[in-house]
Amino acid sequence: MLDDLREKACRANLDLVRHGLVVLTFGNASACDRKAGIMAIKPSGLAHESLRPEDMVLVDLDGRVVEGRLRPSSDAPAHLALYRAFDGVGGVCHVHSPAATAFAQAGRPLPCLGTTQADYFPGPVPVTRLLRKREVEADYERNTGRVIVERFAGRPPLEMPAALVAGHGPFTWGRTAAEAVIHALVLEFAARTALNTIRLNPGVRPLPAYLLRKHFERKHGPKAYYGQSKEKP
Repeated sequence: MLDDLREKACRANLDLVRHGLVVLTFGNASACDRKAGIMAIKPSGLAHESLRPEDMVLVDLDGRVVEGRLRPSSDAPAHLALYRAFDGVGGVCHVHSPAATAFAQAGRPLPCLGTTQADYFPGPVPVTRLLRKREVEADYERNTGRVIVERFAGRPPLEMPAALVAGHGPFTWGRTAAEAVIHALVLEFAARTALNTIRLNPGVRPLPAYLLRKHFERKHGPKAYYGQSKEKP
């Protein structure tokens, strides 16, 4: 079971490279087994291209290393903060992809300007507040996760599976690590598209709510009809 968890985490990290979402070691992905209470995450500072499943570090949800010969990612406390707070999340990604990071560094939410973004994110992708000096000096990585949790208070995290940490970069999540990677890829595509749209039309307005909800719910709503039926013939 834990070998499968390592495999999923490793594959997610390799997919970040395959999709061009990381440069050098700027990013990480994790997978969580909720029943076991274990997270598998990329080791700190290791190049993605050289990763193997056995390199993944297993950490329990209290932050204790369970198995692994390497140190876990320095961002592990942020991932753990999301797993502890967000029910149903089984994978988390943190990257510094250029366009999404630009919105984070600007301290601006990513506006939903078109149906491409609405297919996955039902509205603007929220930006957190900046961490305070004391939050940076004490438990910085855990507090990075906590400002995301704070920003999502009262909101279902799987409906809006992404956040921009102000001055830092994007985090995405999903039911699985593979889904978290997809959300990171779509987020970067939407951010690049938004930047180009704003250049062409600085006065562009967000997508109307009725069109936004249509596109989101046809994929994710109770009467979703996009794609093929999962029922056996």
